[in-house]
Amino acid sequence: MATAKSVPTKASKARRTRRTGRRDPLAISLLKKDHREVEGWFDEYEQLEDAGEKLALFNQIALALKTHTRLEEEIFYPEERGDVEDDLLDEAYVEHDGAKKLIAEIEAMKPSDDFYDAKVKVLGEYIKHHVKEEEQPGGIFAQAKKGDEDLDAMGERIKVRKSELMAELSPPKAN
Repeated sequence: MATAKSVPTKASKARRTRRTGRRDPLAISLLKKDHREVEGWFDEYEQLEDAGEKLALFNQIALALKTHTRLEEEIFYPEERGDVEDDLLDEAYVEHDGAKKLIAEIEAMKPSDDFYDAKVKVLGEYIKHHVKEEEQPGGIFAQAKKGDEDLDAMGERIKVRKSELMAELSPPKAN
């Protein structure tokens, strides 16, 4: 028995076009990818009990956050000044500064120290808040998408700089 072929209607074509038309530009998709990765690692950290595993995962989180904040501070935020509200960008810089200080405190500790886990948890909550402010409707990313910058070209610069920073900030590998 022959079945009727489904013919796309005008409405389904429009929906499909709209969905693909809403793709994030490269700069924003790369930054969001970093956000999801670190959020996952904070969730994973909560499940760990072994001190060595905690230290290794925190070091991974710290490297990712140091790299990400540098990318935003060196490329994304300065180039979005004028397209994104100054207050939002100023707050983002201050939030980065607070996160860097907390990362440094945790790096100076051992997982067996009092408050180590609590500080990692607070850092995770702090980062979650910061991400929300960047990604929410009307937030930094939404305003950036409405601006004049070529966010795909910026994304290419972010990719290159991320590779450089990962090499620069990664601890030397043991032989």
